[in-house]
Amino acid sequence: MTGQKIAEFSIPTVKSYPAGITAGPDGALWFTESGGNKIGRVTTAGAVTEFALPNAKSDPEGITAGPDGALWFTEGDANKIGRITLDGQVSEYPLQSPQSQPSEITAGPDKAMWFTQFQGHQIGRITTAGRITEVAIPSNTSLGITAGPDGALWFTETQIFGASPGDDVGQLTTGGSVTTFVVPTANSSPLGIIAGPDGALWFTEHNANKIGRVTTRGSVTDFAIPTPATHPHAIAKGQDGALWFTEYDASQIGRITTAGAVTEFKVPTQNGAPSGIASGPDGALWFTEHNGNKIGRISTEE
Repeated sequence: MTGQKIAEFSIPTVKSYPAGITAGPDGALWFTESGGNKIGRVTTAGAVTEFALPNAKSDPEGITAGPDGALWFTEGDANKIGRITLDGQVSEYPLQSPQSQPSEITAGPDKAMWFTQFQGHQIGRITTAGRITEVAIPSNTSLGITAGPDGALWFTETQIFGASPGDDVGQLTTGGSVTTFVVPTANSSPLGIIAGPDGALWFTEHNANKIGRVTTRGSVTDFAIPTPATHPHAIAKGQDGALWFTEYDASQIGRITTAGAVTEFKVPTQNGAPSGIASGPDGALWFTEHNGNKIGRISTEE
């Protein structure tokens, strides 16, 4: 479908493979360049600035705004958590567990950052002072993470890329108590997750081609995406009261209401592979195009 206004902005670094994106405290969007080994910044007018990371091939992935006014991000291949100030100063903190591959990261209700580990069998926590602790979880593979309306962290456990076991959504209290809830659709590979405007958590089912919803009590429902085999990736809450998500293989942006009605919008760049998505300070949704080497913006107004 068409009807929403989409704009795209090229990233200067070739083959930067942008991944995660988040709104910064400075009114701009900040994103990771998993192939470019950089952190990028794009203004709402589309001006892009890039900051190189100290370690070669660190593979930055997830990114979030911290309570200290800086941006915090994961370095999957370097096995570190990074911090970048608004003027581009970078600090890095190595993880205790080797080769844990930190993936997504979110600001928690306790003024710390919490992050998933693709291979670490744990969820990590880092304070703004750089102190890291880890909590064991049932699966060895966790990807998405977000702060829930119940004061807990919610994360996805997935079988994506052949990892096993998975297909759960987990709840982790700040005290370290873990509860998991099975996603009804087998081999669904839940991936991105976000707190919705309805008091529930919403997540993508990468292999099942669905969007899932789980209440804070663990009741799970899901909704099919009209286009087949889109491989939905990240999900964000829009200022219009709906959830917006990326369709990686369909090069589309999806929108789902809390009632489950889905609309899809084609990205101009063919095979752009939209990946990360975040709500911007301008009321639009901003997304990364992993293969298109661009940052996209989609208006919530027709």
